[in-house]
Amino acid sequence: MAGRIEDYALIGDMQTAALVCRDGTVDWLCLPRFDSHAIFAGLLGTEEHGFWRLGPAHAADAEPPRATRRGYRGDSLILESEWDTPRGTVRVTDFMPPRDGAPQLIRIVEGVSGRVPMRSALRMRFSYGRVVPWVHKHEGRTVAVAGPDSVWFDTSVQTYGKSLTTYSDFTVAPGERIAFTLSWEPSHKQPPPLPEPEQSLEATEDFWREWVEHCTYHGPYREAVIRSLITLKALTYAPTGGIVAAPTTSLPEDIGGVRNWDYRYTWLRDAAITLSSLLRTGYREEARAWREWLLRAVAGDPENLQIMYGIAGERELGEAELDWLPGYENSAPVRVGNGAAHQLQLDVYGEVTEALHLAHMTGLARNDYASLLQLKLIRYLEKHWQEPDEGIWEVRGPRRHFVHSKVMAWVAVDRTIKLIESGDADGPLEEWKQLRDDIHRDVCEKGYDKERNTFTQSYGSKELDASLLLIPQMGFLPPDDKRVIGTIEAIQRELSTSDGFILRYPTEGQHEGVDGLPGDEGAFLACSFWMADDLAMIGRVDEARKLFEKLLALRNDLGLLAEEWDPRLKRQVGNFPQAFSHVPLIDTALRLTASGAYGG
Repeated sequence: MAGRIEDYALIGDMQTAALVCRDGTVDWLCLPRFDSHAIFAGLLGTEEHGFWRLGPAHAADAEPPRATRRGYRGDSLILESEWDTPRGTVRVTDFMPPRDGAPQLIRIVEGVSGRVPMRSALRMRFSYGRVVPWVHKHEGRTVAVAGPDSVWFDTSVQTYGKSLTTYSDFTVAPGERIAFTLSWEPSHKQPPPLPEPEQSLEATEDFWREWVEHCTYHGPYREAVIRSLITLKALTYAPTGGIVAAPTTSLPEDIGGVRNWDYRYTWLRDAAITLSSLLRTGYREEARAWREWLLRAVAGDPENLQIMYGIAGERELGEAELDWLPGYENSAPVRVGNGAAHQLQLDVYGEVTEALHLAHMTGLARNDYASLLQLKLIRYLEKHWQEPDEGIWEVRGPRRHFVHSKVMAWVAVDRTIKLIESGDADGPLEEWKQLRDDIHRDVCEKGYDKERNTFTQSYGSKELDASLLLIPQMGFLPPDDKRVIGTIEAIQRELSTSDGFILRYPTEGQHEGVDGLPGDEGAFLACSFWMADDLAMIGRVDEARKLFEKLLALRNDLGLLAEEWDPRLKRQVGNFPQAFSHVPLIDTALRLTASGAYGG
């Protein structure tokens, strides 16, 4: 069985990523891209679906020993795990070097003390655990081939095959270093070059050290902010600038339930808010690359803007179910692709426009087509902002007039007006000022419940929605407006869990709820950070700081967060690690630091 979600570490090369469990098992790896088929899919099934375990040898009928200690080497994505055993201590260093050529997963075993018996067990299964590759030797190297893919396994120790698994049994002494490398290459091409593990390790450490040096945040939450920034960088697909929401698919929002989605794509919303956090912490190159990705993906067709694309800008993300995988802790179905790609979500226009506006305000070199795109988006909203949509949470129930969608349509128009007023674009200024006023009036009249003094999830509804917390953050209303304060307090009353974290919206257990799905879900971590932000904005800074630090305590030992927190099971749930959790962590840290609202 796979470990708990928070038991995993992330390593990656800005093109794909692997998850490494506390016991030294790689249970998830897609090659060569984030959205490629997995060669290790044990995370969503069993060991039969692929894994690579490297750690101290243990009895066949015993559980693999968990690392005594683990952590990232400094401010990097290089994972170091140590085991204290009766025979001594051993360290395994796992990393994926940033690449121009073949992707590599490198694991270096180092003896610290004593003489420790070790075992590597490598079971490659292509196509998400469905295909057993042809494993054979080629000029002294082990290679696994299936269809278009080949994976090359290199090590200095002897290997042998048993039960369709490649094993290595060896003993490591103090100071001894033994490397293992997996490299992917299209099966029709020549073998990848022989790896140089030690040189790659040094280059990887240099890469991360130099990248982190660009961070402009030096406040009291620097450790948490840096780890979140590194995680966001790891979720960036370097060749194109696209940013995945998470490197996994189908890690459940409800253990044992059906709320399992593929997040290995670029949501415009998630990427836009990621961009804003990177910009505000000094990372303009990532912002430039994402803006170029956006312009290529939209490709002059804003009328057919999708809410998400493939990491290279692909439009077709058809959803399918992998029925041979039982799912993480039997949470089925396992899905690849995402059928929400063609939903109408009007809020996306606001998020994209806000990101372009922030890039402009922070001095990113002007791009005339970006300004033209912004104007085209407003032309679309002029005609469609009054339509119902599926909203920020991608509900699979009927479309509604979601308040957050209307607020973000207002944001899109407001930021474009500012662009025109700055002299960097031409447009019908007075006409769009009237449009901005019309949207604002519509929201305040139809999306506000006077009796309860709160905005509601959608026009005419009684339900609340945590996305309403963004109203003051987007500047739609000032923080001291009584309607804003009333909404914050209503969400605290009605959407707060027993430990003070925030749900997205009400769910109905086994009955179909507003999102068209049965089952419940955990507290949505982004929403909980938004609450901390809002509390700081309305002057309740001590309360905001306490909530923020409670949220920091939910991170795993490596500083990573999934999408949600299950308050019943006291564990992380949802795809992991999740950009949409790490971005608001950074934002809230910046706000609390600016306000002086931190302890110590």
